[in-house]
Amino acid sequence: MRRDHRPLWLRNMMASYEAWYAEHFLHPHFDGIGPGSHIARPWGIHVHGQGITVGNHVHMSSAVSQDVWMTSWNWVDRHGQIEIGDYALITPGVRISSSTKISIGRGTMLAGNVYLTDSDWHGTYDRTQEMGKTAPITLGENVWIGDSSIVCKGVTIGDNSIIGAGSVVVKDVPANTIAAGNPAKVVKELDPNEPRRTRMDYFSDPAKLNADMAYLHRHMLKGNSAWGWIRSVLFPRKTD
Repeated sequence: MRRDHRPLWLRNMMASYEAWYAEHFLHPHFDGIGPGSHIARPWGIHVHGQGITVGNHVHMSSAVSQDVWMTSWNWVDRHGQIEIGDYALITPGVRISSSTKISIGRGTMLAGNVYLTDSDWHGTYDRTQEMGKTAPITLGENVWIGDSSIVCKGVTIGDNSIIGAGSVVVKDVPANTIAAGNPAKVVKELDPNEPRRTRMDYFSDPAKLNADMAYLHRHMLKGNSAWGWIRSVLFPRKTD
């Protein structure tokens, strides 16, 4: 489809259902989740284990064939923990697996199919050994992890840094840099004095943001009808 053919009332009804589903079925699985969170397609978000918390105004989304998985493992004296900071963005296909601790800073964005793991999960020589080596992961504020990247145990990524798509991060990445490759290496330094806008700025006035989004939806779906939407689903045209 080239555009959304749903009438506005149907779009709003589906959004209300998603919000209800998330609050009723998903929120109880978190140790805590802040206000203002938006979860699109919440039935594709899977949360397993204790110690998983989500901050304020966090956006999460799954997609068909791209579910999101957050798992904290508890084994004898090890207890996994996942902390997702305010304003973070979790996109389809993301997996976060912890046996120690994974901290995701405010405004940090995880692109599609990113994998964060703070453990080897098995021993190098004893493949029956539970967990293997493990060390915490810390992502600073306003970090951007590119599509299909892997961040491994013990890594700290500094504020404002970017990880290029498809990278494997096994060592710390300083703040205000761009790192890429396998293993990831710093390829560019960012100017810390350059003006920037973050997701924290985006949510600085939630009431205005909600009003702007409502106006955008009214504009994009203007003139759509129930019959037009049904026709586009059952009898699609090239112009749809």
